[in-house]
Amino acid sequence: MMPLSPSVEAITTLIQEGEFFKLKQILRGFQPAELVTLIENEDEREQLIIFRLLPLKLATEVFEYLDLEVQRHFLDNLAQDKMADILNEMSPDDRTTLLEFLPANFVAELIQSLSEPERKVTLELLGYPEYSVGRLMTPDYIAIRENWTVQQVLDYVRQHGGQSETLSVLYVTDAQGRLIDDIRIREFLLAAPTVRVRDIMDHRFVELNAGQDQEEAIDIFRRNDRVALPVVSDQRILLGIVTLDDILSIREQEDTEDMQKLGGSEALEEPYLTMPLLRLVQKRAGWLVVLFLGELLTASAMQFFEGELQKAIVLVQFIPLIISSGGNSGSQATSLIIRAMALGEFKLSDWWQVLRREIVGGLMLGVILGLVGFGRIAIWQSITPIYGPHWVMVGLTVAFALVGIVLWGSLAGSMLPLILKKLGLDPATSSAPFVATLVDVTGLIIYFSVALLVLRGTLL
Repeated sequence: MMPLSPSVEAITTLIQEGEFFKLKQILRGFQPAELVTLIENEDEREQLIIFRLLPLKLATEVFEYLDLEVQRHFLDNLAQDKMADILNEMSPDDRTTLLEFLPANFVAELIQSLSEPERKVTLELLGYPEYSVGRLMTPDYIAIRENWTVQQVLDYVRQHGGQSETLSVLYVTDAQGRLIDDIRIREFLLAAPTVRVRDIMDHRFVELNAGQDQEEAIDIFRRNDRVALPVVSDQRILLGIVTLDDILSIREQEDTEDMQKLGGSEALEEPYLTMPLLRLVQKRAGWLVVLFLGELLTASAMQFFEGELQKAIVLVQFIPLIISSGGNSGSQATSLIIRAMALGEFKLSDWWQVLRREIVGGLMLGVILGLVGFGRIAIWQSITPIYGPHWVMVGLTVAFALVGIVLWGSLAGSMLPLILKKLGLDPATSSAPFVATLVDVTGLIIYFSVALLVLRGTLL
Protein backbone atom coordinates (compact mmCIF):
# COMPACT_ATOMS: atom_id res chain seq x y z
CA MET A 1 0.00 0.00 0.00
CA MET A 2 1.28 3.42 -0.94
CA PRO A 3 2.10 5.85 1.95
CA LEU A 4 -0.43 8.59 2.64
CA SER A 5 2.12 11.38 2.24
CA PRO A 6 4.13 10.64 -0.93
CA SER A 7 6.53 13.19 -2.31
CA VAL A 8 5.54 15.91 -4.76
CA GLU A 9 7.46 14.00 -7.44
CA ALA A 10 5.36 10.87 -6.78
CA ILE A 11 2.13 12.86 -7.07
CA THR A 12 3.32 14.41 -10.33
CA THR A 13 4.23 10.96 -11.66
CA LEU A 14 0.72 9.65 -10.93
CA ILE A 15 -0.77 12.64 -12.77
CA GLN A 16 1.48 12.10 -15.78
CA GLU A 17 0.62 8.39 -15.88
CA GLY A 18 -3.09 9.14 -15.65
CA GLU A 19 -3.51 7.14 -12.42
CA PHE A 20 -6.31 9.40 -11.26
CA PHE A 21 -8.27 6.76 -9.34
CA LYS A 22 -5.21 5.81 -7.31
CA LEU A 23 -4.33 9.49 -6.80
CA LYS A 24 -7.89 10.24 -5.63
CA GLN A 25 -7.65 7.54 -2.97
CA ILE A 26 -4.27 8.83 -1.79
CA LEU A 27 -5.42 12.46 -1.59
CA ARG A 28 -8.26 11.50 0.74
CA GLY A 29 -5.65 10.63 3.37
CA PHE A 30 -4.05 14.08 3.37
CA GLN A 31 -4.78 16.78 5.91
CA PRO A 32 -6.06 20.11 4.48
CA ALA A 33 -2.81 21.90 5.40
CA GLU A 34 -0.79 19.22 3.56
CA LEU A 35 -2.98 19.57 0.48
CA VAL A 36 -2.58 23.37 0.50
CA THR A 37 1.22 22.97 0.49
CA LEU A 38 1.03 20.29 -2.20
CA ILE A 39 -1.21 22.36 -4.49
CA GLU A 40 0.78 25.58 -4.10
CA ASN A 41 4.01 23.72 -4.99
CA GLU A 42 2.56 22.30 -8.25
CA ASP A 43 2.22 23.91 -11.67
CA GLU A 44 -1.17 25.35 -12.67
CA ARG A 45 -2.24 22.28 -14.68
CA GLU A 46 -1.42 19.86 -11.86
CA GLN A 47 -3.13 22.18 -9.35
CA LEU A 48 -6.41 21.89 -11.22
CA ILE A 49 -6.18 18.10 -11.53
CA ILE A 50 -5.47 17.59 -7.83
CA PHE A 51 -8.26 19.95 -6.77
CA ARG A 52 -10.82 18.27 -9.08
CA LEU A 53 -10.12 14.92 -7.39
CA LEU A 54 -10.94 16.15 -3.88
CA PRO A 55 -14.36 15.48 -2.32
CA LEU A 56 -16.49 18.58 -1.77
CA LYS A 57 -15.97 18.97 2.00
CA LEU A 58 -12.21 18.50 1.77
CA ALA A 59 -11.99 20.71 -1.33
CA THR A 60 -13.81 23.49 0.53
CA GLU A 61 -11.46 23.30 3.52
CA VAL A 62 -8.43 23.40 1.22
CA PHE A 63 -9.85 26.23 -0.89
CA GLU A 64 -10.35 28.47 2.16
CA TYR A 65 -6.62 28.32 2.99
CA LEU A 66 -5.23 28.71 -0.53
CA ASP A 67 -3.54 31.92 -1.63
CA LEU A 68 -5.99 34.37 -3.20
CA GLU A 69 -4.19 34.15 -6.55
CA VAL A 70 -4.63 30.37 -6.61
CA GLN A 71 -8.29 30.75 -5.63
CA ARG A 72 -8.79 33.14 -8.54
CA HIS A 73 -7.07 30.67 -10.89
CA PHE A 74 -9.48 27.92 -9.82
CA LEU A 75 -12.50 30.19 -10.26
CA ASP A 76 -11.38 30.98 -13.79
CA ASN A 77 -10.72 27.39 -14.83
CA LEU A 78 -12.97 24.99 -12.92
CA ALA A 79 -16.56 24.15 -13.76
CA GLN A 80 -19.01 26.74 -12.50
CA ASP A 81 -21.22 24.22 -10.71
CA LYS A 82 -18.26 22.81 -8.75
CA MET A 83 -17.11 26.28 -7.71
CA ALA A 84 -20.68 27.23 -6.79
CA ASP A 85 -20.84 24.20 -4.48
CA ILE A 86 -17.52 25.16 -2.88
CA LEU A 87 -18.55 28.81 -2.43
CA ASN A 88 -21.77 27.68 -0.79
CA GLU A 89 -19.81 25.44 1.57
CA MET A 90 -17.20 28.11 2.50
CA SER A 91 -17.47 29.97 5.78
CA PRO A 92 -19.00 33.42 5.14
CA ASP A 93 -15.99 35.41 6.37
CA ASP A 94 -13.52 33.54 4.13
CA ARG A 95 -15.92 33.87 1.19
CA THR A 96 -16.18 37.62 1.80
CA THR A 97 -12.38 37.96 1.81
CA LEU A 98 -12.24 36.22 -1.57
CA LEU A 99 -15.02 38.33 -3.08
CA GLU A 100 -13.31 41.56 -1.96
CA PHE A 101 -10.25 40.47 -3.95
CA LEU A 102 -12.16 39.88 -7.22
CA PRO A 103 -13.39 42.41 -9.85
CA ALA A 104 -16.90 43.74 -9.27
CA ASN A 105 -18.43 42.11 -12.38
CA PHE A 106 -16.97 38.73 -11.41
CA VAL A 107 -18.31 39.11 -7.87
CA ALA A 108 -21.81 39.77 -9.21
CA GLU A 109 -21.71 36.52 -11.19
CA LEU A 110 -20.42 34.49 -8.25
CA ILE A 111 -23.04 35.88 -5.87
CA GLN A 112 -25.73 34.72 -8.27
CA SER A 113 -24.35 31.17 -8.05
CA LEU A 114 -24.85 31.08 -4.26
CA SER A 115 -27.88 29.57 -2.60
CA GLU A 116 -30.47 32.03 -1.34
CA PRO A 117 -29.44 31.83 2.35
CA GLU A 118 -25.70 32.09 1.54
CA ARG A 119 -26.32 34.94 -0.92
CA LYS A 120 -28.17 36.85 1.80
CA VAL A 121 -25.35 36.36 4.30
CA THR A 122 -22.67 37.34 1.77
CA LEU A 123 -24.48 40.51 0.71
CA GLU A 124 -24.88 41.49 4.35
CA LEU A 125 -21.17 41.03 5.00
CA LEU A 126 -20.17 42.95 1.87
CA GLY A 127 -22.49 45.78 2.94
CA TYR A 128 -20.28 46.71 5.90
CA PRO A 129 -17.59 49.39 5.40
CA GLU A 130 -14.22 48.24 4.15
CA TYR A 131 -11.79 47.47 7.01
CA SER A 132 -14.67 47.19 9.47
CA VAL A 133 -15.24 44.28 11.85
CA GLY A 134 -18.43 43.46 9.94
CA ARG A 135 -16.31 42.34 6.99
CA LEU A 136 -14.58 39.75 9.16
CA MET A 137 -17.47 38.22 11.07
CA THR A 138 -19.18 34.92 10.44
CA PRO A 139 -22.80 34.23 11.47
CA ASP A 140 -21.93 30.61 12.32
CA TYR A 141 -22.08 30.49 16.13
CA ILE A 142 -24.10 28.89 18.92
CA ALA A 143 -26.59 31.12 20.77
CA ILE A 144 -28.43 29.87 23.84
CA ARG A 145 -31.00 31.20 26.35
CA GLU A 146 -30.46 31.90 30.02
CA ASN A 147 -33.40 29.73 31.18
CA TRP A 148 -32.02 26.58 29.52
CA THR A 149 -30.51 23.79 31.56
CA VAL A 150 -26.98 22.53 30.96
CA GLN A 151 -28.47 19.35 29.48
CA GLN A 152 -30.53 21.38 27.00
CA VAL A 153 -27.44 23.35 26.02
CA LEU A 154 -25.38 20.22 25.38
CA ASP A 155 -28.20 18.64 23.38
CA TYR A 156 -28.48 21.83 21.30
CA VAL A 157 -24.73 21.87 20.67
CA ARG A 158 -24.80 18.25 19.49
CA GLN A 159 -27.63 19.05 17.12
CA HIS A 160 -26.39 22.37 15.69
CA GLY A 161 -22.69 22.58 16.55
CA GLY A 162 -21.49 21.09 13.27
CA GLN A 163 -22.01 24.37 11.42
CA SER A 164 -20.46 26.60 14.09
CA GLU A 165 -17.12 28.27 13.44
CA THR A 166 -16.01 27.49 17.00
CA LEU A 167 -17.51 25.69 19.98
CA SER A 168 -15.11 27.01 22.60
CA VAL A 169 -17.54 29.77 23.63
CA LEU A 170 -21.36 29.86 23.62
CA TYR A 171 -23.30 33.13 23.52
CA VAL A 172 -26.33 33.90 25.67
CA THR A 173 -29.00 36.13 24.07
CA ASP A 174 -32.37 37.40 25.20
CA ALA A 175 -35.69 37.13 23.35
CA GLN A 176 -34.76 40.12 21.13
CA GLY A 177 -31.39 38.63 20.20
CA ARG A 178 -29.36 41.00 22.36
CA LEU A 179 -26.10 39.62 23.73
CA ILE A 180 -26.17 39.33 27.51
CA ASP A 181 -23.18 37.03 28.20
CA ASP A 182 -20.67 34.58 26.76
CA ILE A 183 -19.72 31.35 28.50
CA ARG A 184 -16.85 28.96 27.79
CA ILE A 185 -17.94 25.43 26.88
CA ARG A 186 -15.87 24.00 29.74
CA GLU A 187 -18.31 25.59 32.20
CA PHE A 188 -21.12 23.43 30.79
CA LEU A 189 -18.99 20.30 30.68
CA LEU A 190 -18.17 20.66 34.38
CA ALA A 191 -21.65 21.67 35.58
CA ALA A 192 -24.49 19.36 36.63
CA PRO A 193 -27.08 18.70 33.86
CA THR A 194 -29.90 20.35 35.82
CA VAL A 195 -28.09 23.66 36.43
CA ARG A 196 -29.57 26.66 34.58
CA VAL A 197 -27.54 28.85 32.27
CA ARG A 198 -28.38 31.92 34.38
CA ASP A 199 -26.64 30.25 37.34
CA ILE A 200 -23.39 30.04 35.38
CA MET A 201 -23.54 33.54 33.91
CA ASP A 202 -21.27 36.26 35.33
CA HIS A 203 -22.26 39.04 32.82
CA ARG A 204 -18.59 39.76 32.12
CA PHE A 205 -17.82 39.62 28.44
CA VAL A 206 -16.07 41.50 25.66
CA GLU A 207 -17.82 42.46 22.44
CA LEU A 208 -17.01 44.11 19.12
CA ASN A 209 -19.20 46.48 17.12
CA ALA A 210 -19.84 45.63 13.46
CA GLY A 211 -18.79 49.14 12.39
CA GLN A 212 -15.61 49.12 14.49
CA ASP A 213 -12.24 49.43 12.77
CA GLN A 214 -10.37 46.15 12.32
CA GLU A 215 -7.24 47.58 13.94
CA GLU A 216 -9.21 48.22 17.13
CA ALA A 217 -10.40 44.61 17.04
CA ILE A 218 -6.78 43.41 16.79
CA ASP A 219 -5.91 45.33 19.95
CA ILE A 220 -8.98 44.00 21.80
CA PHE A 221 -8.08 40.41 20.88
CA ARG A 222 -4.51 40.95 22.05
CA ARG A 223 -5.60 42.36 25.42
CA ASN A 224 -8.25 39.72 26.14
CA ASP A 225 -6.60 36.50 24.95
CA ARG A 226 -9.67 35.14 23.14
CA VAL A 227 -10.03 32.74 20.20
CA ALA A 228 -13.32 34.39 19.19
CA LEU A 229 -15.29 37.51 20.06
CA PRO A 230 -18.97 38.34 19.47
CA VAL A 231 -19.96 41.12 17.06
CA VAL A 232 -23.03 43.25 17.88
CA SER A 233 -24.99 46.05 16.24
CA ASP A 234 -25.45 49.50 17.72
CA GLN A 235 -28.55 48.08 19.45
CA ARG A 236 -26.34 45.26 20.87
CA ILE A 237 -28.06 42.62 18.73
CA LEU A 238 -25.69 39.66 18.25
CA LEU A 239 -24.80 39.54 14.55
CA GLY A 240 -21.92 37.08 14.41
CA ILE A 241 -18.44 36.32 15.70
CA VAL A 242 -14.87 37.09 14.65
CA THR A 243 -12.31 34.34 15.12
CA LEU A 244 -8.61 34.57 15.88
CA ASP A 245 -7.49 33.22 12.50
CA ASP A 246 -9.13 36.16 10.73
CA ILE A 247 -7.54 38.61 13.18
CA LEU A 248 -4.09 37.08 12.66
CA SER A 249 -4.52 37.45 8.90
CA ILE A 250 -5.40 41.13 9.27
CA ARG A 251 -2.49 41.63 11.68
CA GLU A 252 -0.13 40.16 9.10
CA GLN A 253 -1.46 42.49 6.42
CA GLU A 254 -1.13 45.54 8.71
CA ASP A 255 2.44 44.61 9.70
CA THR A 256 3.37 44.06 6.04
CA GLU A 257 2.01 47.47 5.06
CA ASP A 258 3.88 49.15 7.91
CA MET A 259 7.15 47.45 6.96
CA GLN A 260 6.76 48.51 3.32
CA LYS A 261 5.99 52.08 4.28
CA LEU A 262 8.90 52.17 6.72
CA GLY A 263 11.12 51.18 3.81
CA GLY A 264 10.04 54.29 1.90
CA SER A 265 7.42 52.98 -0.55
CA GLU A 266 3.66 52.68 -0.80
CA ALA A 267 2.05 49.49 0.52
CA LEU A 268 1.63 46.68 -2.02
CA GLU A 269 -1.84 45.18 -2.47
CA GLU A 270 -0.43 42.02 -4.09
CA PRO A 271 2.51 39.68 -3.44
CA TYR A 272 5.83 41.07 -4.69
CA LEU A 273 6.39 38.51 -7.46
CA THR A 274 2.83 38.67 -8.83
CA MET A 275 2.50 42.46 -8.93
CA PRO A 276 3.03 43.90 -12.46
CA LEU A 277 6.45 45.53 -12.73
CA LEU A 278 5.07 48.90 -13.85
CA ARG A 279 2.76 49.07 -10.81
CA LEU A 280 5.66 48.09 -8.56
CA VAL A 281 7.77 50.90 -10.02
CA GLN A 282 4.86 53.29 -9.57
CA LYS A 283 4.58 52.33 -5.88
CA ARG A 284 8.26 53.07 -5.31
CA ALA A 285 8.81 56.04 -7.61
CA GLY A 286 6.64 58.53 -5.74
CA TRP A 287 8.54 58.32 -2.49
CA LEU A 288 11.90 58.18 -4.25
CA VAL A 289 11.11 61.44 -6.06
CA VAL A 290 9.99 63.10 -2.82
CA LEU A 291 13.13 61.93 -1.02
CA PHE A 292 15.32 63.02 -3.95
CA LEU A 293 13.82 66.51 -3.90
CA GLY A 294 14.39 66.58 -0.15
CA GLU A 295 18.04 65.68 -0.63
CA LEU A 296 18.36 68.60 -3.08
CA LEU A 297 17.88 70.82 -0.04
CA THR A 298 21.05 69.24 1.34
CA ALA A 299 22.94 70.55 -1.69
CA SER A 300 21.35 73.96 -1.14
CA ALA A 301 22.50 73.96 2.49
CA MET A 302 26.07 73.12 1.45
CA GLN A 303 25.97 75.90 -1.14
CA PHE A 304 24.83 78.36 1.53
CA PHE A 305 27.90 77.50 3.62
CA GLU A 306 30.24 77.41 0.64
CA GLY A 307 32.40 80.22 2.04
CA GLU A 308 32.97 78.40 5.31
CA LEU A 309 33.84 75.20 3.44
CA GLN A 310 36.49 77.01 1.40
CA LYS A 311 38.08 78.42 4.56
CA ALA A 312 37.99 75.15 6.52
CA ILE A 313 38.08 72.37 3.94
CA VAL A 314 38.71 69.89 6.77
CA LEU A 315 35.04 70.17 7.71
CA VAL A 316 34.05 68.41 4.47
CA GLN A 317 35.61 65.15 5.66
CA PHE A 318 33.07 64.82 8.44
CA ILE A 319 29.89 65.60 6.47
CA PRO A 320 29.08 61.91 5.72
CA LEU A 321 29.64 61.04 9.40
CA ILE A 322 27.39 63.89 10.57
CA ILE A 323 24.60 63.13 8.10
CA SER A 324 24.56 59.36 8.69
CA SER A 325 24.56 59.71 12.49
CA GLY A 326 21.52 62.00 12.51
CA GLY A 327 19.65 59.86 9.98
CA ASN A 328 20.43 56.67 11.89
CA SER A 329 19.22 58.05 15.22
CA GLY A 330 16.04 59.34 13.56
CA SER A 331 15.37 56.00 11.85
CA GLN A 332 15.87 54.16 15.14
CA ALA A 333 13.46 56.43 16.96
CA THR A 334 10.69 56.33 14.34
CA SER A 335 10.87 52.53 14.06
CA LEU A 336 10.65 52.09 17.84
CA ILE A 337 7.77 54.55 18.21
CA ILE A 338 5.70 53.14 15.34
CA ARG A 339 6.06 49.61 16.68
CA ALA A 340 5.21 50.71 20.22
CA MET A 341 2.10 52.49 18.91
CA ALA A 342 1.05 49.37 16.99
CA LEU A 343 1.33 47.31 20.18
CA GLY A 344 -0.63 49.88 22.17
CA GLU A 345 2.23 50.50 24.59
CA PHE A 346 1.28 54.17 24.96
CA LYS A 347 -1.38 56.66 23.87
CA LEU A 348 -1.13 60.00 22.07
CA SER A 349 -1.73 61.69 25.41
CA ASP A 350 1.61 60.24 26.57
CA TRP A 351 3.55 62.32 24.02
CA TRP A 352 5.24 64.36 26.75
CA GLN A 353 6.68 61.23 28.34
CA VAL A 354 7.97 60.11 24.94
CA LEU A 355 9.50 63.55 24.35
CA ARG A 356 11.27 63.57 27.72
CA ARG A 357 12.68 60.08 27.18
CA GLU A 358 13.95 60.98 23.72
CA ILE A 359 15.55 64.22 24.97
CA VAL A 360 17.50 62.35 27.63
CA GLY A 361 18.18 59.36 25.39
CA GLY A 362 19.17 61.55 22.44
CA LEU A 363 21.62 63.55 24.58
CA MET A 364 23.20 60.38 25.94
CA LEU A 365 23.55 58.86 22.47
CA GLY A 366 24.92 62.15 21.12
CA VAL A 367 27.53 62.36 23.86
CA ILE A 368 28.60 58.76 23.17
CA LEU A 369 29.01 59.43 19.44
CA GLY A 370 30.62 62.82 20.15
CA LEU A 371 33.29 61.17 22.32
CA VAL A 372 33.89 58.54 19.64
CA GLY A 373 34.20 61.24 16.97
CA PHE A 374 36.61 63.35 19.04
CA GLY A 375 38.65 60.23 19.89
CA ARG A 376 38.90 59.32 16.23
CA ILE A 377 40.26 62.79 15.36
CA ALA A 378 42.74 62.68 18.27
CA ILE A 379 44.06 59.24 17.26
CA TRP A 380 44.47 60.22 13.60
CA GLN A 381 46.17 63.48 14.61
CA SER A 382 48.70 61.59 16.75
CA ILE A 383 49.53 59.29 13.83
CA THR A 384 49.72 61.98 11.17
CA PRO A 385 48.97 65.68 11.85
CA ILE A 386 46.38 66.03 9.09
CA TYR A 387 44.05 68.33 11.03
CA GLY A 388 46.61 71.04 11.70
CA PRO A 389 47.33 73.04 14.85
CA HIS A 390 43.62 73.62 15.55
CA TRP A 391 42.70 69.91 15.64
CA VAL A 392 41.25 70.21 19.15
CA MET A 393 38.76 72.84 17.98
CA VAL A 394 37.90 70.70 14.95
CA GLY A 395 37.33 67.73 17.27
CA LEU A 396 35.09 69.80 19.55
CA THR A 397 33.13 71.03 16.53
CA VAL A 398 32.44 67.47 15.41
CA ALA A 399 31.62 66.34 18.96
CA PHE A 400 29.18 69.17 19.73
CA ALA A 401 27.59 68.86 16.29
CA LEU A 402 27.02 65.13 16.83
CA VAL A 403 25.31 65.80 20.16
CA GLY A 404 22.95 68.30 18.54
CA ILE A 405 22.26 66.25 15.41
CA VAL A 406 21.65 62.94 17.21
CA LEU A 407 19.35 64.72 19.67
CA TRP A 408 17.46 66.37 16.81
CA GLY A 409 17.22 63.06 14.92
CA SER A 410 15.78 61.31 17.96
CA LEU A 411 13.21 64.06 18.53
CA ALA A 412 12.16 64.23 14.87
CA GLY A 413 11.94 60.45 14.54
CA SER A 414 9.82 60.07 17.67
CA MET A 415 7.50 63.05 17.26
CA LEU A 416 6.65 62.74 13.56
CA PRO A 417 4.64 59.50 13.97
CA LEU A 418 2.71 61.04 16.86
CA ILE A 419 1.93 64.18 14.87
CA LEU A 420 0.72 62.15 11.88
CA LYS A 421 -1.44 60.00 14.17
CA LYS A 422 -2.94 63.13 15.70
CA LEU A 423 -3.77 64.40 12.20
CA GLY A 424 -5.53 61.12 11.40
CA LEU A 425 -2.79 59.89 9.04
CA ASP A 426 -0.87 56.63 9.02
CA PRO A 427 2.20 56.96 11.30
CA ALA A 428 4.11 54.51 9.10
CA THR A 429 4.28 57.17 6.39
CA SER A 430 6.87 58.95 8.50
CA SER A 431 9.14 56.27 7.14
CA ALA A 432 12.75 55.86 8.09
CA PRO A 433 14.01 57.25 4.74
CA PHE A 434 11.75 60.31 5.13
CA VAL A 435 13.04 61.02 8.63
CA ALA A 436 16.61 60.44 7.46
CA THR A 437 16.18 62.95 4.61
CA LEU A 438 14.71 65.55 6.95
CA VAL A 439 17.56 65.11 9.42
CA ASP A 440 20.15 65.22 6.61
CA VAL A 441 19.14 68.74 5.64
CA THR A 442 18.77 70.12 9.16
CA GLY A 443 21.87 68.22 10.29
CA LEU A 444 24.07 70.19 7.91
CA ILE A 445 22.65 73.45 9.23
CA ILE A 446 23.37 72.35 12.81
CA TYR A 447 26.89 71.21 11.86
CA PHE A 448 27.94 74.45 10.17
CA SER A 449 26.25 76.59 12.81
CA VAL A 450 28.30 74.83 15.49
CA ALA A 451 31.42 75.25 13.34
CA LEU A 452 30.84 79.01 13.06
CA LEU A 453 30.58 79.26 16.85
CA VAL A 454 33.52 77.02 17.78
CA LEU A 455 35.97 77.86 14.98
CA ARG A 456 35.36 81.58 14.82
CA GLY A 457 38.68 83.38 15.07
CA THR A 458 40.71 80.27 14.17
CA LEU A 459 39.81 78.50 10.91
CA LEU A 460 36.76 80.69 10.23
